[in-house]
Amino acid sequence: MIWPSNMSTHNIVWLNGSFDVLHTGHIKLFRLARTLAGPNGQVWVGTDTDDRISSYKGPSRPINNLSNRVLMLSSIKYIDHVVPFSSNAELESTIYNLKPNYMVIGDDYRGKDIIGSQYIGHIVYVSRDEQSTSALVDRIYG
Repeated sequence: MIWPSNMSTHNIVWLNGSFDVLHTGHIKLFRLARTLAGPNGQVWVGTDTDDRISSYKGPSRPINNLSNRVLMLSSIKYIDHVVPFSSNAELESTIYNLKPNYMVIGDDYRGKDIIGSQYIGHIVYVSRDEQSTSALVDRIYG
């Protein structure tokens, strides 16, 4: 992994999640992250590996495998880098190396432990507006 060399002069924004089935809530998060990063900053997105998603979402997930999710995320104009991670330790190490100025995360994490938060400048909580991949999948497969 090549880490940004001049992090002190550019905003680094971090987001992470499964991003299994993308929806408008995700796009709003990515757009906000790009705004926080500014014109010279970078938006980094971490995504769980398939095994990690299956472990907490169940054996029918993910719907889109890791390579498909990385391709989709990498194709979004607001995102500069996509990093898969398979464990909390790997996630924390990535955040440690990046030392992002901002993390954008759903407000359902307010008051909860956030992995790597000690290495993040500011945590920006965003309302989920009742949007979640799990709810969308339930609607589709009923």
